[in-house]
Amino acid sequence: MPCLLRICTPLALLAFTASIASAQMAYKPASPRTLLRAGQVLDVHTGKETADETVIIEGDHIAGIAPTASTPTKPGDREIDLSGYTVLPGLIDVHTHLTMATNFDPYFELTMTPGKEAILGVENAKTTLEAGFTSVRNVGANGFTDVALRDEINAGHIPGPHMQVSGPPLGITGGHMDENLLPEQYHVVGEGVADGIPAVQHMVRQNIKYGADLIKIGASGGVLSKGDDPQASQYTLEEMQAIVADAHRLGRKVAAHAHGAQAILWASEAGVDSIEHGSYLDDAGIAMMLKHGTYLVPTAYLIDWVQQYGNLPALYQQKMKDVSAVEKQNAIKAIKAGVKVACGTDAAVYPHGLNAHELDVYVNQFGMTPLAAIQTATVNAADLMGWTAHIGSLETGKWADVIAVQGDPLHDIKVLQRVPFVMKSGVIYKDEAQPAAIDKLVATAPTHEPPISENSF
Repeated sequence: MPCLLRICTPLALLAFTASIASAQMAYKPASPRTLLRAGQVLDVHTGKETADETVIIEGDHIAGIAPTASTPTKPGDREIDLSGYTVLPGLIDVHTHLTMATNFDPYFELTMTPGKEAILGVENAKTTLEAGFTSVRNVGANGFTDVALRDEINAGHIPGPHMQVSGPPLGITGGHMDENLLPEQYHVVGEGVADGIPAVQHMVRQNIKYGADLIKIGASGGVLSKGDDPQASQYTLEEMQAIVADAHRLGRKVAAHAHGAQAILWASEAGVDSIEHGSYLDDAGIAMMLKHGTYLVPTAYLIDWVQQYGNLPALYQQKMKDVSAVEKQNAIKAIKAGVKVACGTDAAVYPHGLNAHELDVYVNQFGMTPLAAIQTATVNAADLMGWTAHIGSLETGKWADVIAVQGDPLHDIKVLQRVPFVMKSGVIYKDEAQPAAIDKLVATAPTHEPPISENSF
């Protein structure tokens, strides 16, 4: 009998505790609401702008959107007056380098350390978020500093956008992703260098082991690197097929740095998810991208910025001049052919925080409508990241990533270059109209990124 009592007593206690928990859940009050009283809300799918609507936020998600007149304030609600603003989803940049700085001095690159990259990342993440970009892909960082940055943002320790990160980009020996500035006696090799199918498979798996959400590869040479040719393909078709097969099987997408026509063709045939830059894109490459549904990430504004402010070292100047002469026209050709475009900027090649200038290029140089340009940084970018269920539009159930701008971006795309209000996951990080409304960042900030999901230009 004593033995039986020892069994029954814990069971009875468990049942009693469960009944209490059930009762507490039944009477748990609703989460406090934040009501964003918008002048107009932009539906990025259709371009419809609806006046006098309220975006209802509960916790870190959007609970609904309703006419302000039929959404009265309840006890405990917080109201944010955005009646003079256009409200739209937080913007997305699918090609950033948050742990890097705009400094083209080769000596600066040689003296970079993971510690410096981490510190730069903290600063640049805040700048990017406050520019209205609430989600980014970080496509290339040394020492997995972007993994650490993502994790610290998710933990609520520092402000920054939702991040998908690649860690060290994969590349061939002597290629764009290698370290070519020092002579042989130093035996310095880029972290992501891997040659041959077994080696690239190992590198994909290693990057995933250490926290990568996607895989970044160098399919061609680059501009801001020594001794390589942007038009020359680097990885072979077979190597890229092996990379894509492993990455996709393990739930990661692949972004291919590719300037040259052959590299674009092979990378698209291999099944990469996006072509970054695409400078020498030709008809064959366009056809292959259309066949596979491959995204183009143009990184176009950097050309304008570098031409005006870049002051590149001599070893990069001619390559930048050659690429700049063709990239935009080929991007226009691809867009007219129907290739999908996602907004990516290569931020770090120009200063972080100027990301929205990319959309101005799409409208005023590429000929996109303002809505189409906005879609590259919302619904298209969300699709490329595999996060359509969470970001890219203001819809019930999605993360409460919201920005507000003065004026109408469908009439003037440049209004997105100055964003006075930024909310990410229900937390207000910037509100120039009501500075007191800015929330304090706390260590208990919600974490809800999906488990899966440095050389640059």
